[in-house]
Amino acid sequence: MPLTLLKISCPDRVGLLARLTTFVAYHGGNLLEVNQFTDPVSKWFFARLAIDTRSLALDSAALHKAFAPLAADLEGEWTIRETKQKMRVVILVSKLDHCLADLLWRWRSGELPIEIPLIISNHQDLQPVVEREGVPFAYVPVTPETKATAFEKMATLFCDAQADLLVLARYMQIFPSELCKEWHGRLINIHHSFLPSFAGANPYKRAYARGVKLIGATCHYATADLDAGPIIDQEVVRVEHFHTPEDMLRLGRDCERMALARGVRYHVEDRVLIHGNRSIVFRD
Repeated sequence: MPLTLLKISCPDRVGLLARLTTFVAYHGGNLLEVNQFTDPVSKWFFARLAIDTRSLALDSAALHKAFAPLAADLEGEWTIRETKQKMRVVILVSKLDHCLADLLWRWRSGELPIEIPLIISNHQDLQPVVEREGVPFAYVPVTPETKATAFEKMATLFCDAQADLLVLARYMQIFPSELCKEWHGRLINIHHSFLPSFAGANPYKRAYARGVKLIGATCHYATADLDAGPIIDQEVVRVEHFHTPEDMLRLGRDCERMALARGVRYHVEDRVLIHGNRSIVFRD
C-alpha cells in the first residue's frame, strides 16, 4: 500500500497530536499508523504519522506547501515523504563482507525498501561480490597521503549517485569531520561493540581479556566524534565461559548484521528522529 510519511519533532505543548491529525483529516488522509512520544526531560515532542497516500486530496508537493505554516507555528523539524520514492543508499565497505552480504540479500529479497546506486570500497576484494548483484562498484583507495583527495572523490560520487543515505558496512576508514557534518543524520555506521565500553580497534580481544558475559554491536549515526553519534539500534548475545575469542568474533558478526539491518530499515522507513545526541526510534 502506498504511504505518505509525516515525521516531526518540536517543543511540547498541549494539543499537538490533535493539530496534526486534524491537518491530515482536513486533507482527506486516512491514518494507518500513529506513533508519538513526549520526552518529559527535554519537553520535546516526536511523532510519525503513516497516511494512506490514495486517500489524500493533495499531491506530495501541495501537501508540503500546506503543512509548512503549521510546522512553522509549531517550531518543528519535519519531513513528508511518499514511500514510493525509495531512498538511494550508497554502501561503503572495506574487506569484511558479512554486513554487505546481509544488506544485499535483504535488498534483493525486497525486505529493505531501498535503491543501491553504488557501492564504494577502499579495497578491491569485494568487487566480484558486488558486480554479481549488478550494482556499480567504485574502488577508491585511501592512504595517509591520498586521504583528502580520496574523500573529495567520494563526495563527488555521493552527489552523482544522488544518495539519500550513506551506510558504513564495516568501512575501516574514519570519515572527515566536514563530511560527517554535511551528512549529519544520513551517515550510518556499525560498531562491533557496545559504545563506549570497547570503542576503537580489537574490541573482541579486549572483551575476552575482561571476561565479559555479554557482547553486542551498535548501529549509530556517525559524527565527527569517533563512535559517539546517536544510537539507532543495538544487538546483544550472551558469552559463555567456554567461548574463545574466535567464537566471540563469530557471535559478534551476527550481532553486527542484525543491528545494522534494523538500523538501516528504521531510517529508510522514517522511524528515527534525532534530538541532540539521542535518537527516538518508533519500532514496528
